[in-house]
Amino acid sequence: MSRVLPGDATPVHDLIGIGFGPSNVAMAIAIAEHNARAGAQEAISAHFFEQQPRFGWHRGMLIDDATMQVSFLKDLVTLRNPASEFSFLCYLKSKGRLIDFINHKNLFPLRVEFHDYFEWAAAQVEGMVSYGHEVVGVAPVMRDGAVDHLEVTVRSGEGLMVHRARNLVIGTGLRPIMPEGVERGDRVWHNCELLAKVDELEGTSPSRFIVVGAGQSAAENVAYLHRRFPEAEICAVFSRYGYSPADDSGFANRIFDPEAVDEYFAAPENVKRRLMDYHGNTNYSVVDIDLIDDLYRQMYQEKVLGTERLRFLNVSRLTDVEETPDKVRATVTSLVTGDETPLDADVVVFATGYSPADPLGLLGEVADHCLRDDEGRVRVERDYRIATEPGLRCGIYLQGGTEHTHGITSSLLSNTAIRVGEILDSLLERGLKSASDEVRTVADGTGSTAR
Repeated sequence: MSRVLPGDATPVHDLIGIGFGPSNVAMAIAIAEHNARAGAQEAISAHFFEQQPRFGWHRGMLIDDATMQVSFLKDLVTLRNPASEFSFLCYLKSKGRLIDFINHKNLFPLRVEFHDYFEWAAAQVEGMVSYGHEVVGVAPVMRDGAVDHLEVTVRSGEGLMVHRARNLVIGTGLRPIMPEGVERGDRVWHNCELLAKVDELEGTSPSRFIVVGAGQSAAENVAYLHRRFPEAEICAVFSRYGYSPADDSGFANRIFDPEAVDEYFAAPENVKRRLMDYHGNTNYSVVDIDLIDDLYRQMYQEKVLGTERLRFLNVSRLTDVEETPDKVRATVTSLVTGDETPLDADVVVFATGYSPADPLGLLGEVADHCLRDDEGRVRVERDYRIATEPGLRCGIYLQGGTEHTHGITSSLLSNTAIRVGEILDSLLERGLKSASDEVRTVADGTGSTAR
């Protein structure tokens, strides 16, 4: 329920969400399901702001044959509420493909299909989101010497608007990483923009692509470009001898279990580091074994036939990239000998990963109330709430950027449904009801508000 402060028609939402990717779509669904069960007094008022004009999740990576690396059962809701009407199975039913999917005998849908599921789910809670709205700042509002609520400034085509909230949930996703000194351009891409950029090459005849990276996205890019441009040479550059297979065995996958978050959160720092070292190969810089086998088979076949278009420049790194209007001059350096190989290419694709956005980047003065650990990282409680000084009564929750406290599932789909349920429980346990009573007292004129 929205609250109105005295002398002001601006409501105070219980929760404002920044970003509307899969994590905050799942958050909106959890709130919608709670509100459907709760009475008017217990309902949560929430609204989300997304700067994209419509829902989109890694659109540039929706290669037609790429599959998810996570089971469909780890959708937006099932692990939290198996009876939810927002599940992937309900999506399939609505599309008339449930029986076909069952007959397919596959736990891992096409990535493009899972994206369509996300769009379907987001559309069902679209009344809770404003697309084309970018949050540009957050400011504290004081009452009785403490921060009582937050003012969220949002920019859209209509200008700037200020909204108010007692809590925030930040789900702004990941940012593409480029090597130091390398800028994206017309011929230098990050793999996040692959499909959109490839379409711009329609009608041209590229002769060589270079793909940098050793993870799943890099391998998928190599396979896709090799298939899409049958006359072009595809050069894969990485510092290893070859792609490393992902460990998706049953025991290793326990690192993604909800209980693993509890254990990781409680573990000493040296144990946290050890767990990441042990199990980084479940997610980071690794490739599905089937794709590795397919690429090796293709490479060997071309060697036999004398038609080599697929080249793997291993134990090497790209040391220089110079873009011109009609090509990219790249230098590949052997890590063993130091020998440099110049390569002219039409395009260089960097599949060099992502990093979480700075969770405090938008918070302005509010960030001064947030606590950090000895290494300068933001401190996060078990309920995904930033640890703050006592003078900040508002909750600021993170969906992503919590790997140092909550482990490998921080920004992954594996634990999304459970995570939003825990955030919802925290909101309720921290007393939205008592908060509403406080605001009613203010509205009755017994309190005051001041910036």
